[in-house]
Amino acid sequence: MVGLARKKRVTDPLDDEAKARLVGADLRRLSYGSSGSEHSGDGDGDSPCLSELVLDFLEDNEDECKSVTNELDPDRVDLEDDGSELVDDMILRLSVANNVDSYRKLLLTHVSEAIEKFAFLRGNVSVFLRNVMAFLREKGHNAAICKTRWDSSSGVTAGNYEFIDVIQSDASSWQSNRYFVDVGFAAQFEIARPTSKYSEILSSLPSIFVGKAEELKRIVQAMCNAAKRCFRSRGFSVPPWRKNRYMQNKWFAPYRRTTNPVQGNTVPPVVPAVTGANCRLVGFDDVSSEARHGGVFVRTR
Repeated sequence: MVGLARKKRVTDPLDDEAKARLVGADLRRLSYGSSGSEHSGDGDGDSPCLSELVLDFLEDNEDECKSVTNELDPDRVDLEDDGSELVDDMILRLSVANNVDSYRKLLLTHVSEAIEKFAFLRGNVSVFLRNVMAFLREKGHNAAICKTRWDSSSGVTAGNYEFIDVIQSDASSWQSNRYFVDVGFAAQFEIARPTSKYSEILSSLPSIFVGKAEELKRIVQAMCNAAKRCFRSRGFSVPPWRKNRYMQNKWFAPYRRTTNPVQGNTVPPVVPAVTGANCRLVGFDDVSSEARHGGVFVRTR
């Protein structure tokens, strides 16, 4: 009996990685330059399921229908819920959680101290984050830099992001809690030409986020909904990088966790100024030499 030959598939010439990319499974394979441990996305950050794809399709078509309706009836948008109450409720819950969770409250205090200490490094986000992370580790926290990265798929553009996470181990329950620390949280939701209502909602958002995954997901979704209403009221479609799935990927896509304090060149130490000593630019070498020998230079003119 002659065996039946298997029909050749279109995907046969592709390697395993290319085949995985077709179904979104290759998101777990990260290739970052720095060392660290790789992690898959948290929940919604993994490859999209069918329900998410259908939801995105319906939202896109809803935006188009709404924009046409708004042109015929510009007052319709004003009657819709702007989402401010939902955002306020989320922020209130976050504030209550900060007071109830003693560890989170301590962590927030240390994060604020680190931001104030390294504020002069904000121009270099990567170095700034690593110094904040190193400060938290010195305080005894299991902090690390998390670098997420995702490919474009299903209408979501590719992107990457960096933030800090802290793992707290609970010895009593043998469980661990993961806290997300984003030192520029509110800035992630800034948009061009915001409405006055959206600006009001954005101003109520904390500039620093310290919290758990479920809280972060809800706040991000609420802010994305508010942004969508803002764009809709202006007669614009929602940009791909402002949609909920893209924004969620910033924190919940597959990521690499690393504890490297600084990438590349280290930050030079800040030397405090000597009180009472003033130097001129000209002759600085002489002044430095005299200072090393214990002399004090006083500018006379």
